[in-house]
Amino acid sequence: MKVLGVALGAVFLTVPLAADSGAELRVDFRNPALTPSNWTMVVHPDGSAHFRSDRGSAPGDPQEPIEPVVVDKEVRLSEPFVDRVFDTVHKHNLLNLNCESHYKVAFQGWKKLTYTGPDGSGGCEFNYSKDHEIEELGESFVAVASTIIEGARLELLRQHDPLGLDKEMEYLTEAAGDGRLQQLCAIRGILQKLQDDPDVMERVRKRARVLLALSAK
Repeated sequence: MKVLGVALGAVFLTVPLAADSGAELRVDFRNPALTPSNWTMVVHPDGSAHFRSDRGSAPGDPQEPIEPVVVDKEVRLSEPFVDRVFDTVHKHNLLNLNCESHYKVAFQGWKKLTYTGPDGSGGCEFNYSKDHEIEELGESFVAVASTIIEGARLELLRQHDPLGLDKEMEYLTEAAGDGRLQQLCAIRGILQKLQDDPDVMERVRKRARVLLALSAK
C-alpha cells in the first residue's frame, strides 16, 4: 500500500499553505461493516486536528471485548504530513474533480474530502479513486484514523485489562511498520503513559519506548 507517510521529507509546496489562516480539510469516512462505522477528521495547516468516531450498529467482535464506543478528541499531526496533505489538495484544484473511479473493486469505505479556505472550496467522494494521489490521501487518512482509534483502545486496556496490552502493542508495532497505522504522534500521550507505568509489563513499556521514538520522526 502506498501511503503519504513514506518519504515525507521530500515535500514540494506550491503555495504558502501554513499562511492559509482559516483553511481546513474535512474527511468523512463511512463503512457500515466496520467498527467504528463512521468517523470524521478536520485538519488545519498548522497540524491541529479534531477526530470523532461513531461506533455504528455492526455486531461486536468477540475477540475484541474492549473497544472504544466513541472517540472524540483533539490531536496533533506532523508538519510534513499536513504540508503534503494540503499540497495535494491544491494540486488537485481544491478537490473540484470527480474522484471516484467506478472500477469494480472491493468496497473499502466511502471517503468524502471537503476543503474550505480563503482561496476557495471544493470536495469529492470516492470508494476507490482513479487518481493515485487522491487514493493515497484516502488511504493515509484511514491509517491515521486507525492510529487514533488504537490509542483510545490502549487507554481502555490500561484501565480495565492491563494484560491485554501486550498483544495490542505487538499489533501496533507491526501495523506501524507496514503502514496500516500512521502518525503515531497523534497518540503520544498514551504511549508516554505506558512507557512510564511501572504496573504494566516490561515488554509493553519497551514497545511504547520504541513507538515514541518513531512518533518523533
